[in-house]
Amino acid sequence: MRIVSAAIAIGMSFVAGAAQAESKYPDHTVRIVVPFPPGGITDVAGRLLADKLGQKFGQSFIVDNRPGAGSIIGSDIVAKAPGDGYTILMGSIANAIIPVLYNKVPYDLHKDLTPLCQVVSVPNFLVVGASSPYKSVKDLVEAAKASPGKLTFASTGVGASPHLTGEMFKSMTGINVVHIPYKGSGPAQLDLMANRVNYMFDNGALGQVKGGKLRALATSAGKRTDVTPDLPTVAESGVPGFDITSWYGLWIPKSTPEPIVAQLRSAIAEGFADPGIKEKLAGLGADVSIKCGPDYGTFIDAETARWGELIKKIGLKLDY
Repeated sequence: MRIVSAAIAIGMSFVAGAAQAESKYPDHTVRIVVPFPPGGITDVAGRLLADKLGQKFGQSFIVDNRPGAGSIIGSDIVAKAPGDGYTILMGSIANAIIPVLYNKVPYDLHKDLTPLCQVVSVPNFLVVGASSPYKSVKDLVEAAKASPGKLTFASTGVGASPHLTGEMFKSMTGINVVHIPYKGSGPAQLDLMANRVNYMFDNGALGQVKGGKLRALATSAGKRTDVTPDLPTVAESGVPGFDITSWYGLWIPKSTPEPIVAQLRSAIAEGFADPGIKEKLAGLGADVSIKCGPDYGTFIDAETARWGELIKKIGLKLDY
């Protein structure tokens, strides 16, 4: 009886200790892993969040850029990190696409990571060079149908959101155009400005549009955005049902205790409700879009299924 009582006491002490540790969270620096290079929307959103969480919790939240393999390298670091709340992934739509795009991935999105919140969404802008003859989506589609296989569209890389958005556009309009992948948005935009490629979908093109170097024909989102209210959507430009946005959100290792997960979800939603963050993201063409908990998980699953269908249709598979 004494042995049983002692075991119960030890168990209760362990639970109390764990709860106490969680209640003190965080008590040292928290790392937000961004699986892309500095400067993009993922990085900017991660840094804005790190600042807000640091203020709220009174601890340092730092961004750790770990780019490579379409975000697999950084995501794998978080998937294999201890579930103590001190390593967070600032990911994106890429994380929902990776499971169906790659033949083999070193982590399992569902088994190794818990979704926290979606925080930002941004459309891919359909853009052409400033001197392009195409002034509307209709112009572009008609030209492509008149010369099958002659027009080209650029992307930031095979399997990236701009590429898959372009493939969806091809599928839904029935056009035959050639995909030209680039190593990033910068080189693709330069060739687009010089009319060496005909068009591209790019969520980082708004600055060049405002600078007069590119012309935006439409936004890929299902409805006009607050950032570009005068720009029509692809859907209202003759492609009904076209509705695509790039999005960004956070994950944490699966073994993280629920009280810490709940704390972080609440703090993330509160942080991105700040008008200052909304204003800074609007300058990049992005909107704050909060989904937390089960709603975010359901959304991720729907995105994986949607893009998996397209990837299967076009026969696209990559090796890590």
